[in-house]
Order: sequence, then C-alpha cells, then structure tokens
Amino acid sequence: MSNVELAALLAAAAALPGALFAAYALRFRRWYERGALGAAYFGRPSADRRAFEREVARRAAPLRRVVAAASRVAPPRRPANGVDWEGVTAPPLCTRAHFARAVGYRAGAADVFVATQMKCGTTWMQQIVYEVLSRGAGDLSDAGARHLYAVSPWIEAGFSVPLERAPRVGPSARRVVKTHMPAKLLPIAPEARYVYVTRHPVACFASCLDFVGMLLGPRMPDLPRFLDWFCSERMWWGPWPDHVDGWWRAAQAHPNVLFVHFEEMKRDLAATVDRVAEFLGEPLSPAEREAVVHKSGFDFMKAHEERFTMAPPTPLQVQEGAFLRSGRADRHGDVGPAARERVLAFCRARLRGAAYPAARFYPDLA
Repeated sequence: MSNVELAALLAAAAALPGALFAAYALRFRRWYERGALGAAYFGRPSADRRAFEREVARRAAPLRRVVAAASRVAPPRRPANGVDWEGVTAPPLCTRAHFARAVGYRAGAADVFVATQMKCGTTWMQQIVYEVLSRGAGDLSDAGARHLYAVSPWIEAGFSVPLERAPRVGPSARRVVKTHMPAKLLPIAPEARYVYVTRHPVACFASCLDFVGMLLGPRMPDLPRFLDWFCSERMWWGPWPDHVDGWWRAAQAHPNVLFVHFEEMKRDLAATVDRVAEFLGEPLSPAEREAVVHKSGFDFMKAHEERFTMAPPTPLQVQEGAFLRSGRADRHGDVGPAARERVLAFCRARLRGAAYPAARFYPDLA
C-alpha cells in the first residue's frame, strides 16, 4: 500500500464517524418531522404525545452527546437562526418560506391575531381569545381539540396546524392566529383583529433565559453571551424596545389593534377578559364570562399544561421543563442585578424618542 493510499484510508477512517453521525442525524430528522409537524403531533391524544416525547429523547440521545461534546470545544456564541428577513431573525423552526407566508398573508374578518415578542404572555392570551370565541366552552381535552396548537396556527412557524387547515372557533367561526412578527413586517388588515401583549423587559429576559435554555440544551450560550444577544438586533423577532414600540404605534394608528400589558392580566384577569370580549365583539353571559376566566387562569392552565406546550420536544432538549412556570408578573428576583441593569439600560437607550410611553407602564424605564 502506497503512502498516498494509506493517507486516503486514514482520512476515510477518520471521516467515518462523522459520516455515520450525519446519516443518523438525517434519518432522525426525517422520522422526527413525520411525527412532529402540525396535527401529526398536536392532534394526537395526550398519551400518544407523551410516548412520542419519550421516543424523541431515546433516539436523540446519541445526537445530544455529540453536540454536547462539540459545544464544549466550540461554545455557541448566540442562539441559532433559521431565517434573517430584512434584519429580523427567528429560530430554526421558522424558515424564509414561513416568513414569506406571514408577510404576504392578507387577513380577513375571521382572523384574530395574538401578537407578542416571545415569552410575553402569548399562550395565555391565545387561551383567553380561544375561550372568549368559544363562549367558555372550549375543549382541549382528548375528547375535544386535544391541544391549543391544533386550533391556533402559528403563522411564521412550521410546527402548528397549518393556517389553511385551522378550525374555525365558536359561533362566529373565527381563527386564533399566533405571531411574534414585528408590526413592520405584518400587514394590518382592517377587517381582522390584533391583540398585542407585552411585559416588563426584565421579566421577558428571565423567561427567555429559562425557555431557550430548556429547548437548546448543550447549544445554549452562556449567560454573558445570551445577554448580549437579548440586548441586540439579533434577538429573535427583534429587540424588545423595537417590537413593543412598533406594535404601540400600530395600536395608535389602527382601532383594530388592542395593546395589553401582561401585568394588567395578572392584576385583574376578569377585566382583561371583558376588554378582549368587547374588542372582539363577542358579548358573554355571566356564566360564560365565569367559565372563560376560570379556564384562562394560571391554576387551570398549569393543571393541564400539556395542552399548551408551544412545540414538540426538541432533539437537544436535555430534560423536560415547565412550560408554564410561576405565573408571576415580577421576575426581577430571578435575574442578577448586573443583568437586570444591562437590560434596563439597553431598553432606555433604545426607547429614546420612541412613541411607546414606557415610563407610564414601567417607571424603571424612565
């Protein structure tokens, strides 16, 4: 055997583990996508979803070990992007095709959008809107729709029920559409309705830290890098100040955009339900109102948490985490003082000259 042949053989042997890993990863991805997209996951009975989650954990274990080892050698600098659309990034579950669909979609009178920056109360408001439209009779049990994302499409992502297949909800036959898109990218149709929710940026940061860490596992950046990412234009769907200011401007310009603060929802859920019902033109009887408030409460949603998880388990998810955590509005104590001040300083600087009156709602942003 010549030296050239020996070198080629050694190179092939060295590449073999990588080739095997790539082949296994591709096979896993094909299997995963068959069971994780749309109704294939969210339309399953809860026991079947749990079985799928266990199988994901089992099959993904070799991938997690390799990725964890690689991450120790080359730590991630920031959460990975799936798309960069006119400077707006989003996670890998979003693609350019998904963004193009969202940007190009022309909403109609049947569409009710729930819009937020991530981890600002999206799922909570989706449930409120779903129950208001259902007159308090919404059913996400195995005998009913089975999962919130089996009825509520996420327009710029690939996991939930597709928009065109989303069922119409309640007597008025409307759709509950989720989005994290900034207002500058989502056309505001006069016939549709848009409910936007925000929360204090430090609480948003704390919740993002928990959630992204749970999903990314070994690919989660360390705290300083994650903080840099959160306080930058590379933050998924745009930085908190820009996102909030854009939707505040939309709410001032369009009467069909309702702007809500998470802290209001925590302070008086019944008043929030009344406000949403009036905005949507969905009058509730006292009994219906009571049912909506009960089924939109933290205790009810926490007790039925598996009906509200945002996405199927990721291959890198190293352990099951609580999707609905404490339900507290004030999570400042969960963030160290240096990180808290960094987030506040970034938001103050970014909001100078903005339309959103941050100090009115969050005095520490003055």
